[in-house]
Amino acid sequence: MAHFGLICPPFTAHVNSLAALGEELVRRGHRATFVLNAGAEVHGTSLPLVHVPSRPGDPPLTRVLHSATRPTGLGGTLRTIADGAALTSQLCAGGPAVLREHGIDAIIGDQLEPAAGLLARALGLPQVSVACALPIDPSPGVPLPFLDWPFDDSAKGVERARFAEMTGKVISWRQRAALIRWSQRLGLRKIVRTPLDCLGSVRLAQVVRGYDFPRPEPMPFHAVGPLRRSSDEEGALPFTPDPSRPLVFATFGTLQGGRPQVWRRLSEAVAAAGAQLVIAHGGQLSAADAAAIGPGEIHAFLPYRAILRRAALCICHGGSNTVLDALACGVPLLVQPFAFDQKGNAARVVHHRLGERVRRGDLVTQIKRLLADQETKRRCLNLADEIAAAGGTARAADLVERALA
Repeated sequence: MAHFGLICPPFTAHVNSLAALGEELVRRGHRATFVLNAGAEVHGTSLPLVHVPSRPGDPPLTRVLHSATRPTGLGGTLRTIADGAALTSQLCAGGPAVLREHGIDAIIGDQLEPAAGLLARALGLPQVSVACALPIDPSPGVPLPFLDWPFDDSAKGVERARFAEMTGKVISWRQRAALIRWSQRLGLRKIVRTPLDCLGSVRLAQVVRGYDFPRPEPMPFHAVGPLRRSSDEEGALPFTPDPSRPLVFATFGTLQGGRPQVWRRLSEAVAAAGAQLVIAHGGQLSAADAAAIGPGEIHAFLPYRAILRRAALCICHGGSNTVLDALACGVPLLVQPFAFDQKGNAARVVHHRLGERVRRGDLVTQIKRLLADQETKRRCLNLADEIAAAGGTARAADLVERALA
């Protein structure tokens, strides 16, 4: 039996996905421990957590998390990259001692935390990489995950994507410098320069083929679908759905929910469309702001799957976990992306005609159209069948065990 170290960015969505996989491996007789940055928290899981120590000059995690709620513009992008490089450096500095102390003998790492690959190589440990967000694996015509470009595998599209990758490397110089520096300090035989260089030979992704952009065979990862616990399907609702109106579930995740003006606009539009609105703002609104939103059920946290099983439409930011949860329940999407891979998810929703991106203009008409669109609903239900067949957490655990064997 193995003792897995779970390494990921200290964001709730990433932690929750790895927690589901870790718990399944524990159920099979293994051990799993989160190894995260100083100050990181995990909730809703029995898995143990150990922190690497902070160092003088490291950014406080509270500041990093707050900055992630408004990562707009070039300045916000550069700050996000710099923060990520600092968190990676912290893990590389303190990780070897922590991993040895706790007897970690295999690593399951999020694709977006390169320290997982650096530490696995430095200590000679088996490594499985998981794309908790959109996969960063390149493929002809597939834009970078944080772009809302359409799929285009023509010569022009491939060249455009290559130019974007070159631009991304230029603005990611802080991350590249950190990876080169820690490759040297950790004594790696091969210098790594990008997160792609840090991936394990076995890769899992939460997407399925019917949702991701087209990729040639062989796929660079195992498309297992969302990593969830069976208990995620459960949960009592703190309100009674109105049977006379379609239910619209709206959330911007745990980082982007502090936008009272956006919520008020949605509240008015959903009411005008004749539907019942249910909002989960992720604890980002004060009680006063939540009370001022308008018609609807306003809550900090709600059991997503339990609500989506009853929903006719999901309005969200395009976070990977929310989008995949909605599609696993066969629910069409209306996406308002803000940052990170949310634009890439919006592009995939539009590409596969699983919903729409929020447009300027008449939001009421857009909501009404999606509520009445039976063809979009049919496509979402078909994708829900594909997601169910992908295997999810159980198949991911099978692949992890096979990699060790």
